Amino acid sequence: MAAQNCIAISELHPNFSHPKVVGIIIAKTDVRSFPDRKNIEIERFTFGFTVKDSPDFFINVAAWGGDEYVNRLANSFTIGDCVTVENPLVSSKDPEKGDKFCPTTPSHYRLLVTEAHSHVCLCADMETIDRLLPLIHLPVKDSRDFYSLGDIVANGQKLDGALINILAAVKMIGDAKQFTTSDGRKGQRLEVKLFDDSVSSFPLICWDREAIQLMQTLVPRETVLFIADAKISFDSFRSSMVATVNSKSIVTVNPDTREASLLFSYAKELSESGALDLDEASEDLTVDSITDVYTVNQLKQKAKEHPEAFFGITFCFISKLDLNSSVSKVIKARCSRCKFQVTEDMQSCSNQLCPGRDQAFSGSTDFDLLVDFTDHTGTLQACSLRGPVAEQTLGCTKEEFISFTDNQRTALKWRFLLERCKIYVKILPSTKMKSGVRGMILACSLADPGEVKQHMSALLQQL
Repeated sequence: MAAQNCIAISELHPNFSHPKVVGIIIAKTDVRSFPDRKNIEIERFTFGFTVKDSPDFFINVAAWGGDEYVNRLANSFTIGDCVTVENPLVSSKDPEKGDKFCPTTPSHYRLLVTEAHSHVCLCADMETIDRLLPLIHLPVKDSRDFYSLGDIVANGQKLDGALINILAAVKMIGDAKQFTTSDGRKGQRLEVKLFDDSVSSFPLICWDREAIQLMQTLVPRETVLFIADAKISFDSFRSSMVATVNSKSIVTVNPDTREASLLFSYAKELSESGALDLDEASEDLTVDSITDVYTVNQLKQKAKEHPEAFFGITFCFISKLDLNSSVSKVIKARCSRCKFQVTEDMQSCSNQLCPGRDQAFSGSTDFDLLVDFTDHTGTLQACSLRGPVAEQTLGCTKEEFISFTDNQRTALKWRFLLERCKIYVKILPSTKMKSGVRGMILACSLADPGEVKQHMSALLQQL
């Protein structure tokens, strides 16, 4: 086996000759270049990575050399790969120099890899890989040692510049933005929105290509992160705190811990209940600022091509509107604190992570409908129509609707069913829906015939 001749990270010492280490990559930095101290006209290249071979031990590795060697090596593996590091130099850590910018490790040493003396390759032994793979889901810090997003917000600028651990779920992943600095260097930036049971949206910023690539593989609303040594800072533009993944951070995806499991269950239930959509409504654009017009097929296609939420107008027929169902299917009760759906008697919240479980229960009821709309290109199913938007659309309050007779509810339904409407909608990609799309109605009204005619003329010109 490949692991038979290897030295455990916990046993490494500078006195070893020709050491060989096997482990899984849990962190990796981008390639950087520096002028050679002896000859400033020559550039030296370097990047770092962190290797773990047991639940408790991991070590930092620095690779140095020329452009071709370092970039080729950096491109040969990524976070989550199992590698064998042969004949590295084992040296003591220097916390006052380069090691202060690397992840904190339990080892007293660091490894140095060079083209002339060392070799790094992907591990090919399946038994070793099977042993190492579970380590990627074990946080490098105590799983109970973290700040909730609510703690960060409450502490505010007291945490400015601090390195802390965060446990949070992924709400949304933005697009990577490319830029060029004033001195000609190219860079990139990606923003991820996090949430937990205390805060519905909190920004996490990534600058390194490696961190961005890792984030782009995640599934929003279905992923929990333990971020060790995230940097917290005050963003004066937003007037709020933000977190950043830096060279000291180690991100553990879907940690195998009790705390992460509870948060994962909370995130899943919150997403399925539609409560996250309610939170997102407060961040939406004003209806007046939405001008782009789409067919149903165009909405679906754009959602596949763009992972971020977007807004649009569509002229469609309402093809499903279950207003004459039981009142409990039209008007639903939710916990005021965590937005979870609760039973009609509203005596308690079933969410184990609800921040108000130890307090007197507080709930509210509101319209909570799923609407289908259809045009000549297809149907968008199960779009959310909730709260004040539903009241405006239907022209009645929830109290008035409850008092309606069955005939009045049926008449209200047929006022919209199979009628062409002008619908302002927010579209989000979704792995839960067969269509891959989830819609949230921001405004809906019967369409003006003149506006529909103008829209249809524009469509015909596109054909």
